[in-house]
Amino acid sequence: MLALTRFGGRVSRLLSSSAAAMLSSATARPEPAQAASLIEQGTRSIFNEEHDAFRESARKFYASKVVPFHDKWEDVGHVPRDLWLEAGSAGLLGVTMPDSYGGAGCDILYAAINWEEQSYTGCTGPGWALHSEIVMPYILNYGTPDQKQKYLPKMITGELIGAIAMTEPGAGSDLQGVRTTAIAQPDGTFLLNGSKTYITNGFLSDLVIVVAKTEPAKGAHGTSLVIVETGMKGFEKGKKLKKMGLRAQDTAELFFENVVIPKENVLGGVNKGFYQLMQELPQERLMIADMAVAAAEANFENTRKYTKERKAFGKTIADLQTSKHKLAEMKTEICVARAFIDRCLVLHAERRLDSQMASMAKYYCTDLQNKIADRCVQLHGGMGYMWEMPVCRHFVDARVQSIYGGANEIMKELIGRSI
Repeated sequence: MLALTRFGGRVSRLLSSSAAAMLSSATARPEPAQAASLIEQGTRSIFNEEHDAFRESARKFYASKVVPFHDKWEDVGHVPRDLWLEAGSAGLLGVTMPDSYGGAGCDILYAAINWEEQSYTGCTGPGWALHSEIVMPYILNYGTPDQKQKYLPKMITGELIGAIAMTEPGAGSDLQGVRTTAIAQPDGTFLLNGSKTYITNGFLSDLVIVVAKTEPAKGAHGTSLVIVETGMKGFEKGKKLKKMGLRAQDTAELFFENVVIPKENVLGGVNKGFYQLMQELPQERLMIADMAVAAAEANFENTRKYTKERKAFGKTIADLQTSKHKLAEMKTEICVARAFIDRCLVLHAERRLDSQMASMAKYYCTDLQNKIADRCVQLHGGMGYMWEMPVCRHFVDARVQSIYGGANEIMKELIGRSI
């Protein structure tokens, strides 16, 4: 078993106590439904004291380095690059990467703690979860030794910012409809042409994994992943997109015009891209689902606090039966979702999470996040419509969750195929 500890400002690995002792300790931990708060530390049987220490460190980082400045970053449209370097120094980037590349070599539970803590703050600007738990695994799992050594160490320190470009103006959830091409040339290079849109980390990115057709006639089986680096001739970044929510999150259009891709920048072999995407999408969907539940937990706690302070008709809003029942419904639904997601996290740590279960998690939990956001705004009344209130941001930030990572309608179709 692995644990994280501070050493010289970095995160290192140490041997923990035996698995049996950890399991015994974990069984005594309360579940969120039994705790005073849904986001209380020291809960959830899938975690242990070492996880708690990492969670406390991450929570302090977000409280001091992110929360006080997030309003300003929403106006700018992205977080500063220096914040990425600070996150790397704090050990918050690439925690699941092997220590041979500078990572902590930990399992997905540590990554989940990190993205949950970010979700609890309601600060959606830093695109670290995508960078660390979507982009890096593609390079780790399919990259050559040279590619891994070139990119992973600097991605872990925050010196390089990663993105992945799937979506196009005419192809969203339908990855088979991709029109961007990377056509082989006589000299062994590939010529990349096309455009991508809605790309997280796109504006600040130093490297982008681009989904492109290397043999368009073969459809999905002619798809490859190529690594495009900032500065390559013909690679242009468009404007930062102004969105309904996630306003501090860097989202951009990317354009490729006759970009020469060296054969060394093909990831995992030619025409292997669709298979690679199918292998990695379950982790992306689980991540979105867990972040959705964490956001709902935080939104619930903010709303519970507000209803206990706000008075109407001579009593607090929380004392009114209608409000009390709404709070009871929300807590129950969130706790049920949390139990399912925690089970998914354990299965994924054991490499047993399949596509259907990940799709269930993604669609159900993001739908729930939106429902909770709507109810929480209603319980806030007019104040819930004010931008300075966290509940307002939760409402607009939640909306995209059921769209990206595969629209929830697609999730239902994937689930239906297994029935």
